[in-house]
Amino acid sequence: MVRIAIAQIRSTDSAEANLHISEDLIQQASSEGAQAIFFPEASDYICSDGARCKQLCQPIEYSIFVQGLRKQARKYKLPVAVGIHEPCTDAENTRVKNTLVWINEAGEVLHRYQKVHMLEMKLSDGPQIHEGDFCQPGRSVLSPFETPIGRVGAMICFDLRFPSLAQKLVSMGAEILIYPSAFVPNTGELHWIPLLQARAIECQAYVIAPDQVGQHNEQRSSYGHSVVIDPWGRIIAQLGSEENVLAYAEIDREQVKHARQSLFLRKRE
Repeated sequence: MVRIAIAQIRSTDSAEANLHISEDLIQQASSEGAQAIFFPEASDYICSDGARCKQLCQPIEYSIFVQGLRKQARKYKLPVAVGIHEPCTDAENTRVKNTLVWINEAGEVLHRYQKVHMLEMKLSDGPQIHEGDFCQPGRSVLSPFETPIGRVGAMICFDLRFPSLAQKLVSMGAEILIYPSAFVPNTGELHWIPLLQARAIECQAYVIAPDQVGQHNEQRSSYGHSVVIDPWGRIIAQLGSEENVLAYAEIDREQVKHARQSLFLRKRE
């Protein structure tokens, strides 16, 4: 078994402040024996509007936030999965990419996934968000990649509502599904845990879901309740509404194999 840490933070529009918080959490995770740490979606910054989001966006090689995490990963020999923003390559260049990057224990950015499903929300009693107005959707999944804790399939937040994406990653060899998120409280109270448990049960995989938490600005807040779920749908680590904290879980690849051998869901033709 391997020990992991999930980080629950409240990002603001200050990448420097968000970096300081994240650096402290990486140090804590290392001291507690974690072999990987998982941060939420948009850990580098969360803004109140698309123009500000575009203004703050920097390529990875110039990002204070990403370069700081790379340094910490090298220092503590601790892989880091984190949601960030990257500049967009669309013709009008008015949007950004919502991505997840995997930084290995040597501080190298080895893998990138660009969020496929953009949040479209229009709640009568909550926020109205059209993520596609300021984020460019990705066009493909990232093949599952080998890590010290198992083969990881990467998704981001709203991707959670599309089970076929998770099932595709599992068919490609994923043992662990990760969903870094910034889930809004209105839907989080009703949907967050049930959706994550459903993905774990139907895919017979671990689910790791670090979520943003608290009030980011006047327009945006996040639900929190970051969680790790085992291949049987059991919650094995969970946070509440605390800010800038960690939870720990043990990941056992044999549990994935056991679940899939015990309850046969694949190749039923």
